[in-house]
Amino acid sequence: MRLTEMEGKAILRRHGIAVPPGVPLDGDALPEAAAGWGEVVVKAQILEGGRGKRGLVRRVTAAEAIAARDAMRAIPGTGGAGFLAERPAAIAREMFLALRVDGTRQGIELLFSEAGGVEVEAGEAPVRMAVDPDASGLAETVFGALRGRLPSPVAARVARLAARLAEVMRAEDLTLLEINPLAEVEGGRLLALDAKIVRDDAAEGRHGGDATRASAALEAASLSPAEREAHARGFTLVEMPGDVALVSAGAGLGMFLVDLLADHGLRAASFMDNRRGGPAETTEARLETAFALAARPGVKAILFYTTLASRPVAERIETLLGFLARNPAPKPLYVGFAAAPSASRGFDAAAASERLRAAGVAMLHDDPLTLVRAIAGAA
Repeated sequence: MRLTEMEGKAILRRHGIAVPPGVPLDGDALPEAAAGWGEVVVKAQILEGGRGKRGLVRRVTAAEAIAARDAMRAIPGTGGAGFLAERPAAIAREMFLALRVDGTRQGIELLFSEAGGVEVEAGEAPVRMAVDPDASGLAETVFGALRGRLPSPVAARVARLAARLAEVMRAEDLTLLEINPLAEVEGGRLLALDAKIVRDDAAEGRHGGDATRASAALEAASLSPAEREAHARGFTLVEMPGDVALVSAGAGLGMFLVDLLADHGLRAASFMDNRRGGPAETTEARLETAFALAARPGVKAILFYTTLASRPVAERIETLLGFLARNPAPKPLYVGFAAAPSASRGFDAAAASERLRAAGVAMLHDDPLTLVRAIAGAA
């Protein structure tokens, strides 16, 4: 779940990470705590990035704060969003610091650039390195990577902060913790001026929902009708503009298939994953969703691929055949299974292929690369 800046900064503040003083701007007047600041930075609390370029972050006088907020409310995409008023900081240097879960390495990766702010992507390639919160001397290791990019005193402070943020990542079950800009202010102190934070949905039960209520509401409001229906039926769906309606289970397999399609000039029109606490069987619900997406003019094919460790392949084949008997595929359907020996016991691949072909399946194969190549060739 993506967190609003306000709720993300509350997490940082709880862990002792310095952030600017701020107050919610939800009434008809600037809260008394901010009235003496002279100027305020008003920020729309939406979940998307690029707020500054869209006019959703404005520095104004305290007297202009309410008018600035009301003007932002007229900008598309701010429906339901809250607003944050912060005290401006005297910035000596803006930097970029982020930690994210690297799914390939199964660990945390640090990214740092000495140029932060709205134009961070125009700067030099960031420093990238794997970090382990449990590693002895982590701050010293990070310092060694940064001291060529920053004055030594600043590099040391950033390195100590990075080591603390790695601990925050683990304690809060975060998949992304991005601070941009990370500001050096008067006296050399570091201040997180903005925070983009994503928490692993699977860890929801370990954290109180009250602290992220606004973020959850915005996430729910951002779902498309199909995504909302999938959520209600027990699985996660992400709709995308693409060529292939993808049916899979498990985030790792899904991302692998998305990347494989991209390698062959195709784009997935959907991404599916299991939901924590969802029903054990959602195959038919996923197929219904994919067939509805495939009915759109831009979608050229449907790819159904799954891995089975213990559940019988024959059972999944019968489920698929029963579904196809009631719902002819609107676009060519390609099917694949990777099954453990225990799952494929009693499974006759040749017979299954013949039955699926008769039901309108374009190809049945256990190799996803062969299936994707076939889709690319047909498309």
